[in-house]
Amino acid sequence: MYFAALLARTEDGWEASDTELDDVETLSDLTDLARDASVDEDTVLVFIEQEDAWFGVVRVDGEEDPRIYVSDASAAARSSYGEILLTDELLGREPGAEDTIAALEELVGLDGTEDGEPNTADNNDNDDDDEPGAAVVPAGPIGDTGVLSDLGLPEAELLMLRTDALAEIADALGAAEVLETVR
Repeated sequence: MYFAALLARTEDGWEASDTELDDVETLSDLTDLARDASVDEDTVLVFIEQEDAWFGVVRVDGEEDPRIYVSDASAAARSSYGEILLTDELLGREPGAEDTIAALEELVGLDGTEDGEPNTADNNDNDDDDEPGAAVVPAGPIGDTGVLSDLGLPEAELLMLRTDALAEIADALGAAEVLETVR
């Protein structure tokens, strides 16, 4: 179960709205959604949470590039909404590198066997990386840990959040009541 909400900063404080991510396929789509909710190009935060498994915060300030924090990258990588946040840049890899490697392996058949020869490689090598690129996704937090520092939530506190994190973030920002209205 997912929860997603937008918090837009205004002159009068924060305005919250729940949001559907069904039509969001990329970080660019998510950033556009946040910018559409912005008042006078002020700060907009996008909160995404998957039932205590992970949460993410995307901060959009006007036309600046979005700033992203994900509490557990490996858990988010197993989620369609998490994959939106885990960009190549955030993971520190070349854009499209994963797709290029997969395409080359498929084209050339780099599974270590000759054509027509059965693959006898030991499949019990205790490597649980069933998804492409899973090895390059670190366990634990990733991204901009200072994404909320100037709004009242220091990096150290953000890193310690686990369960009910979005409520604690909203409380630190002075937006707990408005976030609760969309929950």
